[in-house]
Amino acid sequence: MTNNLKFYIDGAWVDPITPKRVEVIDPSTEDAFTEISVGSGADVDLAVKAARRAFDSFSRATVKERIELLEAVNAEYDKRYEDIVDAVSREMGAPLEWARSAQAWIGQAHLREILRVLKEYRFEEMRGSTRIVKEPIGVVGMITPWNWPLNQITCKVGPALASGCTMVLKPSEIAPVTGVIFAEVMQAAGVPAGVFNMVNGEGGVVGAAISSHPGIDMMSFTGSTRAGILVAKAAADTVKRVHQELGGKSANILLDDADFAKRVPEGIANCFSNSGQSCNAPTRMFVPRARHAEVVDLARDAAKNFVVGDPRSANSNLGPVVSQVQFDKIQALIQSGIDEGADLVAGGPGRPDGLTRGYYVRPTVFANVSHDMRIAREEIFGPVISIMPYESEEEAITKANDTVYGLAAYIQSEDLEHARRVAARMRAGTIYINAPPSDIAAPFGGYKQSGNGREWSEWGLDDFLEIKGVVGYEAA
Repeated sequence: MTNNLKFYIDGAWVDPITPKRVEVIDPSTEDAFTEISVGSGADVDLAVKAARRAFDSFSRATVKERIELLEAVNAEYDKRYEDIVDAVSREMGAPLEWARSAQAWIGQAHLREILRVLKEYRFEEMRGSTRIVKEPIGVVGMITPWNWPLNQITCKVGPALASGCTMVLKPSEIAPVTGVIFAEVMQAAGVPAGVFNMVNGEGGVVGAAISSHPGIDMMSFTGSTRAGILVAKAAADTVKRVHQELGGKSANILLDDADFAKRVPEGIANCFSNSGQSCNAPTRMFVPRARHAEVVDLARDAAKNFVVGDPRSANSNLGPVVSQVQFDKIQALIQSGIDEGADLVAGGPGRPDGLTRGYYVRPTVFANVSHDMRIAREEIFGPVISIMPYESEEEAITKANDTVYGLAAYIQSEDLEHARRVAARMRAGTIYINAPPSDIAAPFGGYKQSGNGREWSEWGLDDFLEIKGVVGYEAA
């Protein structure tokens, strides 16, 4: 028996005040595999009241007590690891190996990292006769997306627990089962009643109620820029702190001294991973015009490495996109690339051959993409990459930065100093040089319309804290 039809409020699984169910669709089959309950403002109000009651005591928990609590959460997460793998594969179509090695792993990694940070973090210090204290901000509303569900839940909930905040979480209604399992993890770990609350529901109802609720002190939101603007507007009347991680259209600049045979396939793989459904995906590949034909051949060959199909089959390594809405959006953008004159190198409209059901997208490579095309400007959120030739390095940097987004940028060069000089000029929150391994301790967040604030490691913890100065703490 699952808790999919219940909410987790004040330490207990409870029924919604007004019963309403929605189906959860398996994107590989287009069939529902379970149902969840979706809530209302009344359910949110119960959760916020529980969080406010709990804040008085939990905000005063010692660092030692919070360490012990996070250790328990880590242990329970590890016990449910394979359940999480199965759930994320079903709800968003992630291939099982990707679900295990990336989707479930990154949640585990964030929980371990915030535990490490908490053991070393300084919440108090003296500056002359003034004591500087970092205190929990209060009750945090959290809205998380479907594309990296455990990543976003853990990199919000972990710092909230570490800081002494209480919280109300709304996972995505498109991929909610991992959120239910995570709430079960929190219960099994002995998180005190009211500290963690979860209400499933639709963004326009539950998300809006959380964002505007006067009992919420901070909103932490990850999703589209469009939805982030709505959250910020709803939060403005009560002057909440608003932390946002939003959209992206990341550039991948291959400098003339890059190892193209290595970096082009890496760039294709990085863009197509997670079926292209990552906000920091390197979707714009800038290449020297003189080497454009060479890159096209390398990209065409690299695209052949991706076999689209059943995420539970060992014969495929790329699953579907998450929903009919996403599928239709991606198809429209692929068609726009053709209509606007880009060269179709691989993929194209429609499902891959042999697949008649499921939201499967053909891994698509466009070349000779100009800066004004829709596929070069809009976030596609699917396995689609644009190869964009440049005449000079200055042109590449200018066009890479000429976007409303600023989440990530990628620089490829065999000369590290050269790459560093270009990285210094990129207007983005994270710069990746030569396909480095993941660094959970690095700050994550964006410039411009990619958001406000930073997540991951101590950077995320900082955003859940208020700073208090006690002047005259020591006699002058």
